[in-house]
Amino acid sequence: MPDRSFLAWPFFEDRHRAHAERLEAWCTAKLPVDHHDVDAACRKLVAALGRDGWLMPTAVDPAAPGPLDVRMLCLTRETLARHDGLSDFAFAMQGLGTGAISLFGSPEQQRWLEKTRRGEAISAFALSEPRSGSDVANMDMTATRDGGDYVLTGEKTWISNGGIADVYTVFARTGEAPGARGISCFLVPAGTPSLTVAERLEVIAPHPLARLSFDGVRVPASAMIGKPGDGFRIAMSVLDVFRSTVGAAALGFARRALDESLSRANSRELFGKPLFDLQMVQGHLAEMALDVDASALLVYRAAWTKDSGAARVTREAAMAKLFATDRAQAVIDAAVQLHGGDGVRKGHIVESLYREIRALRIYEGASDVQKVVIARQVMGGLAE
Repeated sequence: MPDRSFLAWPFFEDRHRAHAERLEAWCTAKLPVDHHDVDAACRKLVAALGRDGWLMPTAVDPAAPGPLDVRMLCLTRETLARHDGLSDFAFAMQGLGTGAISLFGSPEQQRWLEKTRRGEAISAFALSEPRSGSDVANMDMTATRDGGDYVLTGEKTWISNGGIADVYTVFARTGEAPGARGISCFLVPAGTPSLTVAERLEVIAPHPLARLSFDGVRVPASAMIGKPGDGFRIAMSVLDVFRSTVGAAALGFARRALDESLSRANSRELFGKPLFDLQMVQGHLAEMALDVDASALLVYRAAWTKDSGAARVTREAAMAKLFATDRAQAVIDAAVQLHGGDGVRKGHIVESLYREIRALRIYEGASDVQKVVIARQVMGGLAE
């Protein structure tokens, strides 16, 4: 049985604990799904998650807007990731893709949330470009005002749900000021003319990713989310909320790796004794458990801080993502080692975890970028 004792921590309320228990039962009954056709699997997962109510925390309720519950988002991602990485991906992108609409969208724009929360529409977050991944302020894509419209020209790449999304949150340079201050945010439906999928991208853990081409895509001025020049602030606000959830997904992967390793150590014999009897193995398992608990403390501290009313949790979220993703990589690597040949056999759970975890140390702010963020936050705190 996976460790559930962390649910008793004071970070959570009874509604979080009840949610986690219900979702655990749902995951046990429904997951994993067949991954052979990744696009079809993601569509099926979004529909199932929406139908059964699990997508409700991903966005605000348009009828009664309120703050997003980051602890609920993190608990959901951790639980889904422990059972099935693609399920976590499907859930996470419904939140990240609509984050700008939840936090800054107009009532008309927030009508999309009625569909995404029910699993009737798939969303995507289009920020990265060929020349600007971590350096968001260096983006090349432009949005030029033309009467009552904006015309979007450029490319976005590494876009999760690219090619299967129904709506994209797109960031482009509108030129109000140099650098970060001249970027705006737009809501662009997938069927908009001149928006095409230039390339589907294959990665080590199969997920729907694409490079998108905007060849003079025309959208009405009402498609802008927030005000002109607010795009960078919107993007950072969204990441401030959802970056902790990346750490939660890594935590879910690490917990599964630890669970599989404990089972292996208990059932496998070596030199006539259970593998667990070897002190070296006990040492590995102890370090894995320590990394899991330390990651959980950082992830849920960040989520609790945000839910408690903090305007920004840049430092806490960066620490949670950096530590949880890096240590999950180490935990999963140890799990592969403890499983020997089985650990690198295609289709084995720890082999799939090994492929799933690597991208989390890159997207939504690479590990080295998080170190810069943390250092600046610490230095800024000393200057106050």
